[in-house]
Amino acid sequence: MEGLIGLIIVIVIAVIVLSIILSSVKVVNTGNLYVLERFGQFYRVLEPGWHFTIPFVDFVRRKVSTKQQILDIQPQAVITKDNVKISIDNVIFYKVLNAKDAVYNIEDFKSGIIYSTITNMRNIVGNMSLDEVLSGRDIINQELLKVVDDITDAYGIKILSVEIKNIIPPAEIQQAMEKQMRAERDKRAVILEAEGARQSAIARAEGDKQSKILQAEAEKEANIRRAEGLKESQLLEAEGKAKAIEAVAAAEAEAIRKINASIIESGTNETVIALKQVEALKEMSKNPANKLILPNETLSSLGSIAAIAEMLKNKN
Repeated sequence: MEGLIGLIIVIVIAVIVLSIILSSVKVVNTGNLYVLERFGQFYRVLEPGWHFTIPFVDFVRRKVSTKQQILDIQPQAVITKDNVKISIDNVIFYKVLNAKDAVYNIEDFKSGIIYSTITNMRNIVGNMSLDEVLSGRDIINQELLKVVDDITDAYGIKILSVEIKNIIPPAEIQQAMEKQMRAERDKRAVILEAEGARQSAIARAEGDKQSKILQAEAEKEANIRRAEGLKESQLLEAEGKAKAIEAVAAAEAEAIRKINASIIESGTNETVIALKQVEALKEMSKNPANKLILPNETLSSLGSIAAIAEMLKNKN
């Protein structure tokens, strides 16, 4: 009986020792950090992996995620510079860079990020009019990012981005904005229609201009071609007349040549003798020193000879 009790005691002690040993082993998953305290004071930060701690001496103060995290800030009422009350909600992307500062420099770093964003957003928007707020989201995001990141540096937090989700103005402002947008759209439509009509008129005028230019060029080309055709026709007509005159002259010359040849071949006859007498008298009369005394028979024969010469001339 005593042996059984002793065995039970040994088993219990072994279980307790094994439990203590197992509890001393800390496994840190990737993307997390453990802030370890020893005797209530900060000791070290456990990186991902296996770690042995001293039971009842070492204590894990907090598990901190090193992954990028998101904070969705609920809509907040903000008053603009022109006294318009609007509602704005933000989304913040951040990451823990120093686990020790995130645990010991602030009680709750998430609340610190939220309230820093809300306070500075009200300050920034309060210096802007409604139109500037609606058109300047990027400006607000950049200023918020700079201010909040400077504040959270003391917490070991890096603010990656601050984004405005919605800007909700009052209902009456929304109605006025819708009317303004409709009026602006109507104005743009009228401007576009007028611009289209102007462009159309310009295009038509340009088309008419080009048409007239092409028509004038066509008429000019036609006139040039008509003038060239008339010129060519006149040249051809003149060449034809010249060739006809040349042909007539050649024919007359050929006829004279044949007549002369025929006369030469036929020898001297009375007609030829008469012609030669006329030519001799003509040569003699050219000299003023010569005096001709012709009998009446000669004068009568000269008349006959002149008639014969005129007849031969006409025949030729």
